[in-house]
Amino acid sequence: MQLSRTKSTAKNMTHKKPLSAYLKQNYDMYLILLPGLLFILIFNILPMYGILIAFKDYSMFAVEGSPFLSVLASPWAGLKHFQKIMGETGFLYAFRNTMVISVLKIVCIFPVPIIFAILLNEVKSNAYQKGLQTIVYLPHFLSWAVVSGIFVSLLGSTGSVNHLLEAMGFGKVSFLMDNNIFRWVLVFSDGWKEVGWSSIIYFAAIAGLDQECYEAALVDGANRFQQIWYITIPGLMPTIILMLILRVGSIMDAGFGQILVMYNPTVYETADIIGTYVYRVSMGQLNFSTGTAVGLFNSLISLTLVVSTNAIAKKWSGKSIW
Repeated sequence: MQLSRTKSTAKNMTHKKPLSAYLKQNYDMYLILLPGLLFILIFNILPMYGILIAFKDYSMFAVEGSPFLSVLASPWAGLKHFQKIMGETGFLYAFRNTMVISVLKIVCIFPVPIIFAILLNEVKSNAYQKGLQTIVYLPHFLSWAVVSGIFVSLLGSTGSVNHLLEAMGFGKVSFLMDNNIFRWVLVFSDGWKEVGWSSIIYFAAIAGLDQECYEAALVDGANRFQQIWYITIPGLMPTIILMLILRVGSIMDAGFGQILVMYNPTVYETADIIGTYVYRVSMGQLNFSTGTAVGLFNSLISLTLVVSTNAIAKKWSGKSIW
């Protein structure tokens, strides 16, 4: 047995092609890969050079005419900017708001695309199914500036909803200026815009399930609810876990674009997140070192959450990204 295994290993080593021959044979595949590698290099790896700004007292005029070289020329500051942001009330509020808004979105919105995809799969009319899909997908293609305009028209002090409330004998509600309500406006508007688009991957996963399982369940007398509970949902679990891990990984991005165009100084206390805080500090006050320090802190938290969520999912379900 050992002799046979040794011969087999030697045979494999004999037939193994050298790297140059392998590259020559598969050069076309690597040429296809090249644009993607260049994209990652230019937009993901090279910008990491800017992380140095978080550890320096950065001045874009340290080297005249070259903000890029000014990073190296600026004096080192160590962890000064990290210590500074930890003591700032604005950052602590932003960190709290980021976590609260993200958790609300996960709890309230994450299950909705799954439920919608399951229910849509039960629709037997192909025309009705396609039409409903199109209607629900459309908001995803609207920019947040447009969506903000729609909700301001609906929920503003002179909006349609307040006119309706007054007609019914109720008082006006400050949806966009009340700290107790504005977070729920963010959650609702985000769900309205993205639920349909997020359901696509679940709908595709359902379409890929083995139809023989449903036929066998039908023969055994299972009704539609039992088929969903015992076949559809277990079949979706790998996709659900994957999407949950990715969603938790972006928990520190509570919706920068959405909040930037929808909030106002009245609701800074409950709506100012880390993304908008960095934007105001970096671009408004031109304090690039502090803004970069906040951004780096944000990224480290996101990385920790992804690794932790992946480990928990692997332990409890045996399914994970890696």
